[in-house]
Amino acid sequence: MQAPRFWQDGGWPATLLAPFGAGYAALGRLRWALNPPRRVPVPVICVGNATVGGVGKTPIVLDLIARLQRRHLAVHALCRGHGGRSKGPVRVEPSCHDAAAVGDEALLLAASAPTFAARDRLRGARAAFDEGARVIVLDDGLQYPRLAKDLSLLVVDGHTGLGNGRIVPAGPLREPFARALERSDAVVVVGDGNAPGLPADLAGRPLLRCRLEPTAASIARLRGRRVYAFCGIGRPAKFFETAAAIGAEVVATRAFPDHHPFSRDELARVFEAARDRAALPLTTTKDAARLPAACQAQVAILEVAVTWQNPAPLEALLDDVLTRRQPPPA
Repeated sequence: MQAPRFWQDGGWPATLLAPFGAGYAALGRLRWALNPPRRVPVPVICVGNATVGGVGKTPIVLDLIARLQRRHLAVHALCRGHGGRSKGPVRVEPSCHDAAAVGDEALLLAASAPTFAARDRLRGARAAFDEGARVIVLDDGLQYPRLAKDLSLLVVDGHTGLGNGRIVPAGPLREPFARALERSDAVVVVGDGNAPGLPADLAGRPLLRCRLEPTAASIARLRGRRVYAFCGIGRPAKFFETAAAIGAEVVATRAFPDHHPFSRDELARVFEAARDRAALPLTTTKDAARLPAACQAQVAILEVAVTWQNPAPLEALLDDVLTRRQPPPA
């Protein structure tokens, strides 16, 4: 499903649903009370958010993995495996698993580092340690209580921010923002916006800024090309706007729900619509991971990477956590 407009603008639907949001928040507090965090023998770095939907967590996870690998650390990725049927823990093998089994994020992460998908992230972290992880980067999990984190980055979309500031289903927040901030070590704003609703006082947490920018290779491949852009992500308009901004001629678009499992009939209609317009089907890296193997060669992919406004504070945070919790020898 797409986020309802009142999640951003407020209004009577948000007011009507506010008691349900209060109940959701109460359940979250109870979940934390009943599941005290437990540590694993290696540092755990969490990239999470306070809202539902995509804000750019996975590209940031990939960026952190690359930074830790440059430090010659055995880094493993861990995720829930959202959209996959496997409960895990399972070590993700792209040659054996598909998005229906482990989710799209897991496949993307596995292309860069050993990756475990597990609904029980504590068991997943233990499995990663047993397989040789000396640092674990957790994609989403700020609201997961059982696994203790050593560094948590709270990611906020610069355009949508905190929306109307209410809790699901009255708004986009998974929990009160103040509670998420308490468990975080820094706030990361993705994009050029001012993150509406983000408080000026972050209780001493540093504010980092970054952008998701198309790679040079993607720009070279797509500039001047007629494309039919389709995707199933949290903010489809952002993808369509990015494609146009790099010089692609976006002749038509189609948006699917976030994490949508594309059927062959749907893809056949997408490909037919693209052919009718003499256009190249274009999608995101995450969407491409959910396509059947036979269809992946028929689409172009707009790849993005994280560009930090100033990477020095991020490197300092990594230095601090790796000093506090020195990874054990391999």
